[in-house]
Amino acid sequence: MGKLGKKARKFAKKNLQSVLKHRRKTKLFFKKKSPKDGQNDVEETLDNPVTIDNGRSSESESIEITSLDAVFTENEEDEIANASDSDGYLSEDPSCPYAEGENGKTLEEEITTAYSAQNKKIHSDLATLKKKLDRLRKKDPEFSKFLESYNNSAEAFQNEDSYSDEEDSNDQGEQGEDNLAKDKAKFLSNDVITTWCQMVREDHSQSALISLLNAYRAASHYGTESVGHRIDNSETFFNILSFTLSNANDVFRGILKISSSSSIKEASQKLKKTSKWNNVKPLVKSFVRSTLFLLNQVTDSDILTFAMARIRTSLIFFIAFPSLIQRLLKATMHLWATGRRELSSASFLVIRDIAETLGPSYFNTCLSKTFISFICLSRVPEISDIENMQFLRDCIVELCCLNVQKSSVKADASINQCARILSWGIQTKKKEAVRKICSWEYVNCIDLWVRFISANIRDYDLQSLFFMTVQLVNGLAHMFTGPRYLPLRLKCVEWLNCLSSSSGNFIPLASLVLDILEYKVVREGQKGQNAFNIASVLKLPKHYLKSKSFQDECFHSAIEQLSSHFAQWSYHISFPDLATIPLIRLRRIHEITTIETLRRMVMRLIDQMEQNVDFVQKKRDDVPFSPLDHQLADSFLQLEKSSLNAPFTQYYRSVLDKACERRLHKRDQISLPEQKTLTRNAAKHKRKRVAADVSGSLTEPKTSKKNAAKPKRKAVAADVRVDAEDGPAVKNGSVDNKRRKRSPKAQ
Repeated sequence: MGKLGKKARKFAKKNLQSVLKHRRKTKLFFKKKSPKDGQNDVEETLDNPVTIDNGRSSESESIEITSLDAVFTENEEDEIANASDSDGYLSEDPSCPYAEGENGKTLEEEITTAYSAQNKKIHSDLATLKKKLDRLRKKDPEFSKFLESYNNSAEAFQNEDSYSDEEDSNDQGEQGEDNLAKDKAKFLSNDVITTWCQMVREDHSQSALISLLNAYRAASHYGTESVGHRIDNSETFFNILSFTLSNANDVFRGILKISSSSSIKEASQKLKKTSKWNNVKPLVKSFVRSTLFLLNQVTDSDILTFAMARIRTSLIFFIAFPSLIQRLLKATMHLWATGRRELSSASFLVIRDIAETLGPSYFNTCLSKTFISFICLSRVPEISDIENMQFLRDCIVELCCLNVQKSSVKADASINQCARILSWGIQTKKKEAVRKICSWEYVNCIDLWVRFISANIRDYDLQSLFFMTVQLVNGLAHMFTGPRYLPLRLKCVEWLNCLSSSSGNFIPLASLVLDILEYKVVREGQKGQNAFNIASVLKLPKHYLKSKSFQDECFHSAIEQLSSHFAQWSYHISFPDLATIPLIRLRRIHEITTIETLRRMVMRLIDQMEQNVDFVQKKRDDVPFSPLDHQLADSFLQLEKSSLNAPFTQYYRSVLDKACERRLHKRDQISLPEQKTLTRNAAKHKRKRVAADVSGSLTEPKTSKKNAAKPKRKAVAADVRVDAEDGPAVKNGSVDNKRRKRSPKAQ
């Protein structure tokens, strides 16, 4: 082969991939020589090319690292001071009656015998887990180092946050423990407690009150201390708790001459001015500390709900000890975030009273802690109980309404943080950015501030927050355009509708809803799936895209939001112009939709919009003013609007009623996260059964081909019958019928 010509060599040198590849490799090394003093700098830039920064990368990295609750954790101080002058034990009067040395099992002995079998099982499970951890430590030394570091940090955390009485290291605390050791441990029977309660209620006996408070301390510390009174049975235990929690507030108010009708602020001011406060203070402090310890010990939801309700009535005595308020807030926040609805409601009322009564500093603390707890609960891939999250969101909105000015500052910072994260995601298109934006943490944060703005924009100047939030929601809706993100886009439409209706400003959102209605993701006659709540999903699983239930749910939700949007402006003078383009697109959607029920739904909306267009057009043709007269234009059809008798208003009411019926119907059905769990469990069960069948076939003795064929056919028929009895994997009659048709053939 001859030598290449000059032009060919020139072309190869410029364009061949090997030449370009070699040029890219050697490009960094052929740079302008740096001065002698800067030789090391050149070497460092070549060794670490990532450190070369253009300004944007550092900003995006900081956005990636910063969490959404960073705004609330900047100035938060969560310090629990040494909150006690004593351990809570009070010196008793020896003349006060009590029972000594009664026979029979105590409550502790009864519980020990009842739960001995359960404890054995727990110990065996722990031993198994310990063996597994030991194996992992031997295999992976790095994992062993991680466990050691984790154990050290956990021990330090427990020592720091412990609520036990060992915190109190002062002289008076040691004196209280000595008093308790000197006194004989009493056996508390139900008769003794009843006698003390009667003496406190009728005779106002201070010695009986002291004994009862010590019994209440023993009940709240039950199971954590070996020294103390012995409680007879569970009836005595609940008698101590119920009487002390129910009557302590009235007893202390009666001694201090404080009226129960006075507000918390007035009562807290009168409290320390009374002459008897110094004498009653140790009793009140013992009650308060025992109650706080009870909140961290008891796990029964009913007892905790009752305790939180009584704490709210006795809040003035907790306020008298500022060092204990932090403990109360920490326990109450935990119960508010993790408890059932009744317990969460009772806990929030205590939080709200503290924020409202104790000034701006405690309001900031309560708001920060509730927001952080809400965001922490949102850091999950799926939320099964969406109604509980909405309840927690409404609680925070109600708390924000106590001080709108301070809350708006926090809201502004939080929305700016969300906007920076969205901008980072749009610029970089990274998977981490998309995952952070399409998450419950991000969505619930926006949802919270949308509800806050909607609740207060009529009474306060929140226009800057309003426009910033509208831009953020619009950007979020246009970032995710695929059919799997339709639930997220529907949430964005719902937020825009909420902001528009509360502020009275027009937001063009009809195109977003019509885009959702135009998606063609399923053909008629495909296999059905379980109905699910679209509000509990952000990104839809792929197999649900081909389900009829998904398209039904999207259509119903989209029609509901579109009806809400047009119902808001159905009496406006510009409604005929507003409805022109949406009507054209709705007719096109009606033509391409193949499912008859959905076609009827779209056709009904078209008819109602056309009727309302004709109604507004006739009224508009008769008005004497011009479009430039804004005052008269705003007063257009105000009488008809107040009567609520227009056809479109009646139609929108029917849409809301049907939506409410669908939500009530879905409460009885299984949610999408629960469906995934059941599907995984069913798959595991099926794999185990197949593995058992395979192992059984391997252990069977060898037989002839004729004899071996018969048992196989019987086994298949038996499997089909078992599947049919267990029920279908999908709640649909067609799947069950197919299985039942196969079973006789197999037999």
